[in-house]
Amino acid sequence: MKKIILTGGGTAGHVTPNLALIPHLQEQGWEVHYIGSADGMEKGLIEPLGIPYYTVSVGKLRRYADLKNLSDPFKVLKGIGEAKRIIRKIKPNVVFSKGGFVSVPVVYGAKLNRVPVVTHESDLTPGLANKLCAPAAKAVCTTFPETAKLVKHGTYTGTPLRDDLFAGSRERGLARFGLSGEKPVLMITGGSLGAQAVNACVREALPELLPDFDILHLCGKGNLAPECEQYAGYKQIEYLSEGMNDAFAVSDLLISRAGSNTLCEILALKKPALLIPYPKGASRGDQIENAASFAKRGLSLVLDQSEMNRDTLVKSVKDLAEQKNALIANMEKEPDGNGLNAVLALIEANAK
Repeated sequence: MKKIILTGGGTAGHVTPNLALIPHLQEQGWEVHYIGSADGMEKGLIEPLGIPYYTVSVGKLRRYADLKNLSDPFKVLKGIGEAKRIIRKIKPNVVFSKGGFVSVPVVYGAKLNRVPVVTHESDLTPGLANKLCAPAAKAVCTTFPETAKLVKHGTYTGTPLRDDLFAGSRERGLARFGLSGEKPVLMITGGSLGAQAVNACVREALPELLPDFDILHLCGKGNLAPECEQYAGYKQIEYLSEGMNDAFAVSDLLISRAGSNTLCEILALKKPALLIPYPKGASRGDQIENAASFAKRGLSLVLDQSEMNRDTLVKSVKDLAEQKNALIANMEKEPDGNGLNAVLALIEANAK
């Protein structure tokens, strides 16, 4: 039986593409193993699937001055040794890395065992962990076409998306979220933790938005605003552990951050979106670059958070509604945002 080791962790964006790949790899006859960190979120997501899970030492790689920069390289070196032993025991045909700091020791453990590595870069410009992993990779899958031109062995694939994303129902969504369906539905999502600045601005703009839209607001855990329950047509939910596919299906327009996985979902589902990327300082600026790529290709509109207020948000949403059909037409010209099959093909092609 063919064997594969998956790795990636630290954030959901470094795990969910692996979750999308696992059932298809198993259907194709692969024996799947996973290497992650002992305390990362990936452990809680992978172990319930019955996938053998192994842990290695992880050190954070920082671009800024910190005393831990003196000790963490030794954690990485320890992790490389641990990964080397695990990989030598499993004898996989290939390693697939989705990124995050845990991927660095795993990728170099694979290189020391002469096991081919396929990596995936989500953002427009590679993060530090993937920059370190790229020299050891036989192939680098990318979410953005621009990225494939920047890295050696780069191939524009998109991001693997889970099958259930495409199984949403508008009718089920209307019933689930208590919406009438008489007006277009505007969904606001800022990820599992929400987006405080966006939440506040949306709520300030409710009197201007609700005459034209029903609003489904995924505001993040702990971010409900009871005072807004008075507004008819406004539904706020902290987060969805299930039913996100119905939320997408019921939504005509989106307001979203610009994380790469979300952008792939937007493209695959052909959803017109107003992107409000995390500002530089709150992140390394990757969302700003991601959003700029989508805007340049005519796939979404963008509103910079520094320019966001009640008036600019309302105007941007109205612009989005007016340009909805043009944005959908542009998305239909793009390759499928779901990179599942393309990534599976590269894994198969590079396995020894």
